[in-house]
Amino acid sequence: MKSGFLEPPSGPMVIMGRIAAAQGIRGWVKIQPYTEYLDSLLDYQTWWIGQEHGPWREVEVQQCEVHNKTLAAQLPDCPDRSAAEKLKGLLIAVPRSSLPQQTGDEYYWSDLIGLAVVNEAGVQLGTVAKLLETGANQVLSVVPVLSETGKGGEILIPFVSTAIKQVDVKNKTIRVDWTADY
Repeated sequence: MKSGFLEPPSGPMVIMGRIAAAQGIRGWVKIQPYTEYLDSLLDYQTWWIGQEHGPWREVEVQQCEVHNKTLAAQLPDCPDRSAAEKLKGLLIAVPRSSLPQQTGDEYYWSDLIGLAVVNEAGVQLGTVAKLLETGANQVLSVVPVLSETGKGGEILIPFVSTAIKQVDVKNKTIRVDWTADY
């Protein structure tokens, strides 16, 4: 995923999560939220669902609740498990205009998805794939730049001031005090 911003017909959108799987047999879906707080999506009755490059459709959420460390939701036109399984992998977004305004150096987690991660030596480590909540602090999950050997993997960088030196959403970069071999 290259960006947390989308342009469906209603204007700029912010990705708030992903449909991870079917939940039960009655058409519910399991949602992996991309938000700082697990229940943030509960504030929105209308979601946009689709793929990064479209097509997107607006849906009225019938029910949604916290379920362990994910969300479970009932969406329209999803009467059974088979219908829910077809939604797996779709992204969930809300209009950026419906989000509270940020102040100062605040940004939404979705703003960080897709940003390039560069260390203080100028080496590009990779791209932010997601953020993880560990309880103690958040962690950036970075998909590394493939090495000459073709090995990929994941770089985990704690989102703390000693590791994160600058977040520049406008220029799509995060500067870190980190190396690929940590």
